[in-house]
Amino acid sequence: MHEPVNQADVVVVGAGVAGLAAAQRLTSAGITTVVLEAAPWVGGRMSTDKVDGFRLDRIGQLLTTPLTAYPELRRTPGLGALVLRPFAPGVLVHSEGRHHRAGALMGGSAGGARNALNAVRALASAPRVASAPLAGSGPARARAVRARAAGARPGTTLGGAVDQARLGAALARISATPVERLLTRPELPAGRALAARGIPARTVDGFLRPLLAALLCDPELTTSSRCADLALRAFASGRLCLPEGGAEVLPELLARALPPGSVHTGVRVTSVSTTSVATAEHGVVRCRAVLLATGAHTAAELLPGLRVPDFHPVTVVHHATDEPPSTGASLLLDADRGGPVAHTAVVSRVDPSRAPAGRTLVSSTVLGAPPDDVDGAVRAHLARLYGASTVRWETLAVHHTARAVPAMRPPHDLRRPVRLLAGLYVCGDHRDTSTVQGALHSGHRAASAVLADLGAGPMHVGEPLPTAA
Repeated sequence: MHEPVNQADVVVVGAGVAGLAAAQRLTSAGITTVVLEAAPWVGGRMSTDKVDGFRLDRIGQLLTTPLTAYPELRRTPGLGALVLRPFAPGVLVHSEGRHHRAGALMGGSAGGARNALNAVRALASAPRVASAPLAGSGPARARAVRARAAGARPGTTLGGAVDQARLGAALARISATPVERLLTRPELPAGRALAARGIPARTVDGFLRPLLAALLCDPELTTSSRCADLALRAFASGRLCLPEGGAEVLPELLARALPPGSVHTGVRVTSVSTTSVATAEHGVVRCRAVLLATGAHTAAELLPGLRVPDFHPVTVVHHATDEPPSTGASLLLDADRGGPVAHTAVVSRVDPSRAPAGRTLVSSTVLGAPPDDVDGAVRAHLARLYGASTVRWETLAVHHTARAVPAMRPPHDLRRPVRLLAGLYVCGDHRDTSTVQGALHSGHRAASAVLADLGAGPMHVGEPLPTAA
């Protein structure tokens, strides 16, 4: 009997950034690849809505520039046209009614570490000045007492100049530490690891906790300390940034760089095997290997028994205003945790393409379960954070994603197997780290595993999918 003709060498199920990155690597090696996506668009969770000329991300992904901090962006074919728009250096931290600039380091290099350490020595040897009497009562006075006992200026939870210099030195050191060395450190929940390293609680609560909450969507710092170190290393090595035009631009660039006809949207996969994929619209697609690049829950539905991690929920609230706040292009964090907003930014100051001319877009992120009246609670919190009335702000969208970011609690395997058996593979941010970098790297690992099993070079000329009934 004649063997059936394969319609592709590899079928990739899912057109998120992991699946598209894998498809790029496979096609570059001469492997005929078909990508099937159930949604009408590519990108998965990296999607952007358009409302009245505004570009609204469903999940606010923060990237880092230069690309040495996110090396997979540089290594992935098709992303040469990606434009990254940086935030202002460091971040703004709102604490006790004031804004503090923090984390604007001296280049994230060994020289920066030396400069920070020299600053520590100079401040430590400087003559001490008598302190003014403490004023106030209750919690505010108690915070001031603790701050003075720790050598900090009254009225700030970020510590004094010595604390700031020590923090700068620590961040500069971590930016110069090889990734391999970070991954050999003892693994603990991030909050416990920071305390074990002797970092003052005021520095953790006043800066590192809100920063890591923005980077990892985990305000309780339950994430593996190794993953947290990788996030801090990326932050300390460059500048936080946004992709110009919205999060969707990255997967769209990947999809456009594939051969025409490679990506098929609106195709629901109902079952998979090592040699075929069954779809609801196009019947069975035959192949030599199948790569699952869907979200973790969908992958487990197609492959019962596949482990599914917990997820951090994320809600993003977008507002338009004609009276922009005065924070400029800064990422604003809330150290006081005085409301539902973990971080917020005037994103049209960072990326002007996200708002029509003359309008301002403010995007704010709520972590965990949102309050019942999420827009009202967010507006009230933003009024305090920005020090401006939000009554006349227009609500453009409220996007809640229950399964936004895979949790990475210890013990966390940053390189979970992508080869289940010969002919069947899986990738996604749930196999590496729950970042764009992790998703891209997972796709590249899976493609390498496929190539190792199939060998490089085309097996046949690809055929078109059958017409949907």
